[in-house]
Amino acid sequence: MRLLITDETVEVRLALWQKVLGLLRDIEVPRADVSDVEVVEDPVREAMQAGIKVGLRLPWLYYVARTFRLDSAYVVRRGVPALAFMVRNHGALQRVVVSTPEARELAHRLQSS
Repeated sequence: MRLLITDETVEVRLALWQKVLGLLRDIEVPRADVSDVEVVEDPVREAMQAGIKVGLRLPWLYYVARTFRLDSAYVVRRGVPALAFMVRNHGALQRVVVSTPEARELAHRLQSS
């Protein structure tokens, strides 16, 4: 998984195995449609509490999944903070949570623009 932030977009690029097992596609959102950026210290806990999910779920370890309502996407692993943000104008998707060691730096970068 790669998280790419450009002047125009925020992209979550998944590996083939994550797409297949997680039942997800790459996520690409215009930066203008991204809001409420935050760092989630325990993203696995948040994923576990988000209700029914479809995709790869290894409780307390790893999630590549979307909620059943398709409004949230999780690509998170234990012990790694996550970048979380709200999305507008992207179908049913409203929230994205992605684990990355650079979560704080990326959140600051998104919030400052």
